This record gives sequence, C-alpha cells and structure tokens, in this order.
Amino acid sequence: MTEASKPKKTFLRVLAGETVSPPPVWLMRQAGRYLPEYRATREQAGGFLDLCYTPDLAVEVTLQPLRRYNFDAAILFSDILVLPHALGRSVSFKQGEGPVLDALREDGDVDTLSLDGLTDRLAPVLATVSGLARSIPETTSLIGFAGAPWTVATYMLEGGSSKDFAEAKSWMFGRPAAFARLMDTLVEATTRYLIAQIDAGAEAIQLFDTWAGVLPETYFRQWVIGPIGEITRRIHKERPGVPVIGFPKGAAMMYEEFVKETGVDGVGLDASVPVSWAAKTLQPHCAVQGNLDPLLVVAGGEAMEKSIREIRLALENGPFIFNLGHGIVPPTPPENVARLMELVRRPL
Repeated sequence: MTEASKPKKTFLRVLAGETVSPPPVWLMRQAGRYLPEYRATREQAGGFLDLCYTPDLAVEVTLQPLRRYNFDAAILFSDILVLPHALGRSVSFKQGEGPVLDALREDGDVDTLSLDGLTDRLAPVLATVSGLARSIPETTSLIGFAGAPWTVATYMLEGGSSKDFAEAKSWMFGRPAAFARLMDTLVEATTRYLIAQIDAGAEAIQLFDTWAGVLPETYFRQWVIGPIGEITRRIHKERPGVPVIGFPKGAAMMYEEFVKETGVDGVGLDASVPVSWAAKTLQPHCAVQGNLDPLLVVAGGEAMEKSIREIRLALENGPFIFNLGHGIVPPTPPENVARLMELVRRPL
C-alpha cells in the first residue's frame, strides 16, 4: 500500500493494520435507548421497524451519539432482521417481547425466500447509508453491517429469540439439506446487501454473529467460519479495500481459528476474552476490537476506569479499536459514556 493509498481516517488506518495510540473508539449500540434524544425520535417514528425504514429519522438517531461523544465511527442504524423481512418473512417487534418472525417450519418454506429485488426492498436502509455518508464528520468512518447467516437463521427458525435454539439445531442436525439451502440463501442475500451498503457509502462492514458461541466445534467451523469467510472473500474481491470486522460472540477458543480462516480485517472480542491472550494470539493476524463489559459502563466509577486501563495496556501495542464486549444497555447513564470517552482519549 502506497502512502497515497493509505486510509486517512483513524478507524480505517487501524483496520489496515496500523497501531494508533490513543486508539479509535466507537461502541456497539451507541445509538439507542440510553439516550433521551433517541427515545424521543423513536416515539416520533412509531414502531421500531418504522424507525429503521424512515431514512431521515434513522440518520438522525445515528448522528445523535456522534454529537455527544465524537466517536471515530458511526454505524448504520438498522437491525439484522431487515434481511429476513426483505426475503419475504413477516417480522415485527413487540414491546417487552423482542422480535417476532413468521418462522420457517417446512423444508419447502426455504424455497419461498426471494432474492429477486432484494436490494430494492432494502432501499430505505440504503438511503440511510447514503444520507449518513453525506452527514457524518469528515474524520468519522461509516460502518455498514448485517447479521451473520447462522445468527439470522436462528431467528428465522425459532420465530424470535431463543434460550436453547432447539428448532435451529434440530434443522442443522436433522434436516441438513434444507438447513444448507437456507444458509446458502443467507450467504447470497447478506453479500448482496453488504455490497449495496458499500456502494451507498459504507467504508467498513461488521458481521454480527451473536449466537456463534452456542455451536459445537465442528458446526462452528461449518456454519460460522464457513459463511463469514465466504462473505468476506466476496467483499474483498468485489469491493477491494473495504475492511470486514467479524464478531463471533462467545467463540472462546475458536476465536483463533475464526481469525485465521475467515480472512477478516478485524475481530470483535466479547467481554469474556482474556485481553493478554488476544494480544498474543489474535492481534498478529488482524485488528482487534473490544471488549469492555457493557455493565461496567452502567456501574461507572473505579471498576469501569480500571478495566478500561487494563484493556488499553494489553491491546494498544498493536492494531486496536476500543469498544464494548457487546452493545450498550438501556440503563447506561450517558455521563458514564462521556467518562469512558475521556479515559480512552487520554494517552496512557
């Protein structure tokens, strides 16, 4: 990479392999219910999907945390379940229940999923990406995202959230041909969707595999590493220079194989990952991102400050993006996020 071709934005420099101190910082779910301005905008929108599909309002809630905290990256405000919605499945969000989907029940239901016109059905989300590309500060990077195929499949098979993933695993173990067709469809749909986000202005991509950690080793290789690796390879081939971050939450010892086999440019670490191990084992292969426990930001004070320093000391000698080990939770005091930013911005 020549000097002229190197990225200028700090977040993208780190994903290209550069060590930067203090590190760039953004937080998963940085636009969300902990902010009063978000709650007001969501009420204005009506339902959650209405907010995701109204570009002006989705742009506004994406910008709200940037105004408060000047993060180094903005992430598109949307949801991973807009993809099954665009594939033709009913999706709704019920207060106190979370997402409710029209679950796939028969093998033939997989064949009703329609890839034709997929990006047209996602046009409001892509309009949000374009609006953000025009609106964010020049030094701020824009992240597009999608759910990884395994995690999206769990919602489509369970009909919503799950504690034991019995339906998804019964398909995976007992109906392998139908399950493979579903995953192939999701790999194709996710790739098309992410490339459309890049064409609309996204500068980096994050794939959220929230339920990666519930899979046995062999199936983790097949249905987490395999699909994310394929999507990453296609993005690198079709849109060279756009980095991909994978977040296989709960992957434990499989993190190392995930990084080596998928070819991701960055890896999100959940809060359980030992940072000294990550520095030694993962950071030589790609940028690492994470991994403060979100509940420490709720608590604030000495516990949060000590953990921030420990994470920085362990990871700041290589390519590192400060983030949480999962998303900000609604009870988080906004002033604790301000204190977090103050501490991360300081030189060690």
